[in-house]
Amino acid sequence: MKFGGTSMAGTERIRRVAGIVRAQAAKDSEVAVVVSAMAGETDRLVNFCREANALYDPAEYDVVVASGEQVTSGLLALTLQSLGCKARSWLGWQVPVATESAHGKARIAAITADAMIARLEAGEIAVVPGFQGLSEEGRVTTLGRGGSDTSAVAVAAAIDATRCDIYTDVDGVYTTDPRIVAKARKLKAVTYEEMLELASVGAKVLQTRSVGLAMKAGVRLQVLSSFVGEDAVAADDLPGTLIVSDQEMDELVKGGEMERQHVTGIAHDKNEAKIILTRVPDKPGAVADIFAPLADASINVDMIIQNVGRDKGETDVTFTVPQADLARAQALLEDRRGEIGFNRIITDSQIAKISVVGVGMKSHAGVASTMFRSLSDRGINIQAISTSEIKISVMIDEDETELAVRVLHTAYGLDAED
Repeated sequence: MKFGGTSMAGTERIRRVAGIVRAQAAKDSEVAVVVSAMAGETDRLVNFCREANALYDPAEYDVVVASGEQVTSGLLALTLQSLGCKARSWLGWQVPVATESAHGKARIAAITADAMIARLEAGEIAVVPGFQGLSEEGRVTTLGRGGSDTSAVAVAAAIDATRCDIYTDVDGVYTTDPRIVAKARKLKAVTYEEMLELASVGAKVLQTRSVGLAMKAGVRLQVLSSFVGEDAVAADDLPGTLIVSDQEMDELVKGGEMERQHVTGIAHDKNEAKIILTRVPDKPGAVADIFAPLADASINVDMIIQNVGRDKGETDVTFTVPQADLARAQALLEDRRGEIGFNRIITDSQIAKISVVGVGMKSHAGVASTMFRSLSDRGINIQAISTSEIKISVMIDEDETELAVRVLHTAYGLDAED
């Protein structure tokens, strides 16, 4: 079971979490719990580091920011004990959660959970702080933002858990953002592949990294809400959304538990920015000259369009980057104007990416044409397109985001019945 920062924000919410954990443990389950720091706590600790030393040592930074999860793990263990449960906390170095030495962005190398498993088998609830681990040098490390989800999946794999329940402030994965489309439906199940695509194009329910690890390790995930009453039934009886393999999804469909649709969901992302380089030389190596420095600076490039070449052996190149990286990308390209040979840079941060995701696209034609026709009928202009085997994304004006999401949600028959 994993609980995020909003679920752990204060003693009252921690007591509610303890009630949920106790209900699950009462079903004769061996339960391990991974917790995040209280909402806003990590940001507060990061600011302390910056105030102490703007050029802070990453290893000492990890010592400070890892303390947020240490506090909540101890508090949850104490609260569980007050409810009559056997419980103890296991810090990253006590499990141990072995990681690489890349402070602030470490990756989990291995988890040796034999001691913890023995205590689980004896009926003790294990409470593990997410986000933290131990380097080969014996120093505390952190996994980067969203690391607690990754910690939960890794712990679940290490103890061979039947399922990893991710409790958050939503009660599952929806066909789109319910704040935009009131008729959005909660999905009973999605595949790892679909969840990876949804997470990568704007759905904020789960971190991409944790879903990728779950897919690799074969860990079944379930997304649930922690904002339920203390008398709520255990998660086995209150399902959220399962994230499973293609094989298990096929079994659910064959068993009549759910329908297989061509499109699973519609995601949107307003955190993109567009860059156009005009009159780039239309020759081999020109595009490499543009994107190599961006890659070296770890700036992720998404959609790319190279326009039809002009008579003078020139072309325009359009692409998108995360909005937070726009200024840095623009400065890098300006510095290399001579090498690349472009005329000018045009930027636009008032754009959005709308994505249609579904495994059913692999075997059904017409998904793309439905998207393009539906947007065209409402006068929404498409500025760029990118695709994968189970995803189609388009770039549009930011002002038209909500309209586009609603139009597509209806066009693919995803609206819930009244």
